[in-house]
Amino acid sequence: MKIETKCLHAGYTPKNTEPRVVPIVQSTTYVYDSTDDVAAVFDDPTKSLIYSRFENPTVMAVEEKINALEGGIGAMCTSSGQAASLLSLLNILKAGDSFISAATIYGGTVNLFAYTLKKLGIECIFVDADAPESEIRAAFKPNTKAVFGETLANPALAVFDIEKFAKIAHENGVPLIIDNTFPTPILCRPFEHGADIIVHSTTKYMDGHAVQGGGVIVDSGNFDWTNGKFPEFTEPDESYHGTVYTKTYGKAAYIIKARMQLMRDFGCYPSAQSAFYLNLGLETLHIRMKQYCENALKVAEFLESNEHVESVNYPALASNKYHELAKKYLPNGTSGVISFIIKGGRDTAIKFMDSLKLASNEVHVADIRTCVLHPASATHRQLTDEQLVACGINGGLIRFSVGLENVDDIIDDLRQAFAAI
Repeated sequence: MKIETKCLHAGYTPKNTEPRVVPIVQSTTYVYDSTDDVAAVFDDPTKSLIYSRFENPTVMAVEEKINALEGGIGAMCTSSGQAASLLSLLNILKAGDSFISAATIYGGTVNLFAYTLKKLGIECIFVDADAPESEIRAAFKPNTKAVFGETLANPALAVFDIEKFAKIAHENGVPLIIDNTFPTPILCRPFEHGADIIVHSTTKYMDGHAVQGGGVIVDSGNFDWTNGKFPEFTEPDESYHGTVYTKTYGKAAYIIKARMQLMRDFGCYPSAQSAFYLNLGLETLHIRMKQYCENALKVAEFLESNEHVESVNYPALASNKYHELAKKYLPNGTSGVISFIIKGGRDTAIKFMDSLKLASNEVHVADIRTCVLHPASATHRQLTDEQLVACGINGGLIRFSVGLENVDDIIDDLRQAFAAI
């Protein structure tokens, strides 16, 4: 990002005005040369910046970086991962529409889909992602407008068969939206397997340091919005000067509409400061993801051999039911998150977790520090017993997010906690 530099010392001109880090543009607004210039930007917001409720130079620099990592045509950051998931769907759906989602997704997203969107008149049809294609096809309705899944489910760690769902979605003329939070584009690039839209909670591995929340939507630019099922892209938008998004913005119609229409109205855009922190995390993402995977595999192998553990769920293990899918979509590793069921159920799981010393008991995951959580009593607490089962949540299930500490120290901490029970 180039910035203008005015030197305070006469006669000295800087040779390089390119900063080493993305500068923080701490401003809500921008100055124009004339009223006509302002009007022109409101007619076409791609010409210049308008207002930091939905665009800011610091945030846009990060958007460009994430877009490049995923191989998309454009990206838009949001204030949280939940906001990214919400806007990715509201950009397509309206009251009276439905969409299909894998049942094994993050509990907060289940709540968003099953309850909040239902209040808005949008139906979510949950399906077993491992079901036969015929069963999934049967779930579609005439008003179904999208399919949603997580590359690596939180915390069930089910590997989503992206190509299978992309094929089914496209047969029905709808886009496939993938939450790629756990793998990040370092471990999986869903667009290469047929996905159309990607969302992330950047709060997790992209940030990596638990310093700020955020989300992002990335558009592949590959979906055909002119197939007759999405008139909001092909007919004039009366809320924005009659703009026809596919006509004016072509392949970028989806992501431009999301910014011009939804971000304008909802305003859930991150601050420049938040984007600055996120950028610092992105600069080490490729190194961190490799180490997370190496540490987690060693921890998973230790857990698998422990007598107190009923089962271990980590797709990189050869014994895992998703191992073959993991080799296909996640050949370089399956993140640092492990879920395992401890013998003795909920009470034993809680006692074990409270005995850990190095690992932090917290409502977070994908941090540089090892952290642990009991999903049934925390992130998925709002779900019914039936929904917990559908999400793959057992009362003795523990989500263990392996950090970047020395792996021997992590295993020693587990060993002493097992001894305590």
